[in-house]
Amino acid sequence: VQLQASGGGLMQAGGSLRLSCAASDQTFSDVHMAWFRQRPGEDRRFVAAISSNSGSTYYEDSVKGRFTISRDNAKNTAYLQMNSLKPEDTAVYSCATVYPSLPFNTAIVLTIHSYEYWGQGTLVTVSS
Repeated sequence: VQLQASGGGLMQAGGSLRLSCAASDQTFSDVHMAWFRQRPGEDRRFVAAISSNSGSTYYEDSVKGRFTISRDNAKNTAYLQMNSLKPEDTAVYSCATVYPSLPFNTAIVLTIHSYEYWGQGTLVTVSS
């Protein structure tokens, strides 16, 4: 599966952006997926995850209430709606899919080695 992230850009603090992650084939609908971000000089960190059927989601504490993860399996696409953006949200955002055999739970989605495919990142810059 190839993943293509898009939607990044420059935004002022308090603004909104929606990122998209388009998958190359329909197997996307069978796997859980997540968004990660990497700030300059830091390791890649988990942001949010969603189960294959959209029944479950999980968020990193700093984005709860501001970011919403969703997916449209008919379009093989996932989204990350980011509201009330802060300068500390500035990062390269990447999407990834969980290995098909793994369940959706906190331990799995927070473990970077749970992810089979990664998309290239899209840069989000939030100015103060």
